[in-house]
Amino acid sequence: MTGTPRIVVLAGGVGGSRFVLGVRGALRARGLDDTAAALSVIVNTGDDLWLSGVRLQPDVDSITYALAGVNDAERGWGRQGDSERVNHELQEWGAGWPWFTLGDLDLGTHLARTGWLRDGLTPTQVLERMSHRWDLGARLLPMTDTEVDTVVVLEDGARLHFQEWWTRHRATLAPARFENPGIDAAEPAPGVAEAIAEADVVLFAPSNPVVSIGPILAVPGVREALRATVAPIVGISPIIGGKVVRGMADVCLTAIGVETSAAAVAGLYGARADGGLLDAWLIAEEDEAAAGEVAGLGIRPLVRPLWMTDAARQTALAEAALAAAPPDGRAR
Repeated sequence: MTGTPRIVVLAGGVGGSRFVLGVRGALRARGLDDTAAALSVIVNTGDDLWLSGVRLQPDVDSITYALAGVNDAERGWGRQGDSERVNHELQEWGAGWPWFTLGDLDLGTHLARTGWLRDGLTPTQVLERMSHRWDLGARLLPMTDTEVDTVVVLEDGARLHFQEWWTRHRATLAPARFENPGIDAAEPAPGVAEAIAEADVVLFAPSNPVVSIGPILAVPGVREALRATVAPIVGISPIIGGKVVRGMADVCLTAIGVETSAAAVAGLYGARADGGLLDAWLIAEEDEAAAGEVAGLGIRPLVRPLWMTDAARQTALAEAALAAAPPDGRAR
């Protein structure tokens, strides 16, 4: 890449926020001061919801807070040093969800967002306004401006919002499928298709492939934009040693008939040479034996350390992903 690189990351959840921090760190290590001009993050909005009259965007906020350096890194969500007085008061009124904690500082974000939405701003415009508060070093784009909250359909036919299934029930209720009502009529948010088309490299963060990356890819036009871009597309496996790093992605994968393995998730995304999306796929050292299976899918496997346990490892992983993308087009 010559000049300022144009990097696009598809991300959601804690793994996504950590990886985005790593990409920003890698750009800064290369001496790039204006990382916001180089790094665009397309963020999952499939797990958004309305609660107590305010609009919550969990993945948007997790990535925003992480880049701003105000996130609660131990919990993986919410604001550092937050209090919960308002949340307790809501529970006294019987409002909200007693098992879904809203911090006071976090509620400030939700109230500001909701007010701007009710004033007529789109989610894209709201996120742009939110980004002005902190020097994030990245341009954040929601995947779509359409509300496409994730619904979990259980095997008995019951329907739950994703957050209730995930947070309250800890994914213990067997899902039959995941739906995003209205997504068929949605469009990519302004700037999403353009960012992909103009990218020098596109990276799939090690986020949940079903409920974090999946909704992004389900927005009409996103897959087409990814297949059409001349930029190499490099993914990072969210599976290490045949296990999920955190969360319940294994339950999600089982629900759609995909094995919890690095090779199976690569197969879920597919090879661009065969109508899929990936050119290269980073797998953990613990999964080196799966490299041949990934190669058999038509995807170039790269064995690298994938644990993101600190800032240095986050940056090293991002560097490895960027190094997997040759400057002369699609990875081979």
